[in-house]
Amino acid sequence: MMISAGQPKQELPKRKHPRLDGYDYGADGAYFVTICTHDRRCLFSRIVGRGLAPAEVQYTPYGEIAREQLKLLGERYPSVKVDRYVIMPNHIHAILRITADAAGASPRPTLMDVVCAYKSLTTGACKAVRPIGKLFQTSFYEHIIRGQEDYDEIAAYIDRNPACWLEDTLYTKE
Repeated sequence: MMISAGQPKQELPKRKHPRLDGYDYGADGAYFVTICTHDRRCLFSRIVGRGLAPAEVQYTPYGEIAREQLKLLGERYPSVKVDRYVIMPNHIHAILRITADAAGASPRPTLMDVVCAYKSLTTGACKAVRPIGKLFQTSFYEHIIRGQEDYDEIAAYIDRNPACWLEDTLYTKE
């Protein structure tokens, strides 16, 4: 739709910013992030062995790229460490730790910088394998981990995630 100079602009709905106001997302700390595929397409893995056998994640070629890009985050950003992760069919859960004690870029990258770079590099590498259109949803979920008990609960959730795939709120038929 074209808007001429004389017409008032249409107001677009305000997008809710999901981040905590005033929080420094480059500060030392651990963060739980969830990154979903666009339209929750199952592109990264298959979950097999549910039930009697332990659930196992089998990566697709895109899932292998997603895993490799997670491993490269620490090289790209020395102040960032991936503590734990799981690559599900249509989403990725990870605990990312940002620390001040590592040498690196100044200023330190924020959580948003890290996730944005991860999504961009993963998308580029996946498109080099086979054109796919949009790979990830626009935003991502984050949770600032507040203490060891919180960390332990999230780590256990990540570990259990493949076994609970059928009950997962992000589940879609593979």
